[in-house]
Amino acid sequence: MSKSIKDQTLEQLGGQGSVLARQRRDHAEIDRLMECYRSGAGRDRERALKDVVQLVFSHAFAEETVLWPAVRRSVPDGEELTARVEEEHQQINDLVADIERLSPGDPEREDKVQRAFTLIRQDIRDEEDLLLPRLQDAMEAGHLRRLGAAWETVRRTAPTHPHPVVPRRPPGNAMLGVPLSLYDRIRDAIGPAGSERGGGGRSGT
Repeated sequence: MSKSIKDQTLEQLGGQGSVLARQRRDHAEIDRLMECYRSGAGRDRERALKDVVQLVFSHAFAEETVLWPAVRRSVPDGEELTARVEEEHQQINDLVADIERLSPGDPEREDKVQRAFTLIRQDIRDEEDLLLPRLQDAMEAGHLRRLGAAWETVRRTAPTHPHPVVPRRPPGNAMLGVPLSLYDRIRDAIGPAGSERGGGGRSGT
């Protein structure tokens, strides 16, 4: 099996457009944002948390819609590997749904944030060290780049918040993802105050 994608050169990953390189860039940005939350204060800290949530959920939705089906088709133990990561995604989903219902400064909220960050870091390691190297061994670079383009297209239009009603696998996630993505992006643009005023229309989060 290839070594962790964390330790490979961009050329080894298949170039900038490869799904492996795109995944690693997102993972590095998520790590950076979590560190900003840890070292920040006040509004800067809350902004970092908001950015973590938006990136984590759009990233995971693209994985579940585009990437994990490819793993299940191409990797001998792909079903087992993706089931493990999907379980991590579900745990993160549940924690963040709770976080979004709690107020900043609430000790319970901070505990859930730290638990979510721990799971996110574990998820990144499972993907970079186990799952993605298996995919790399099964696919040539050209296929990885085509998969990367499809993954990026979905990520840019994916939901950005937890939605327990969304299944982890296609076609159900893709069917529900479009209207929820529109709702999430309007909510992100309005900001927290607007979300509170419109809270009665929030479904499944």
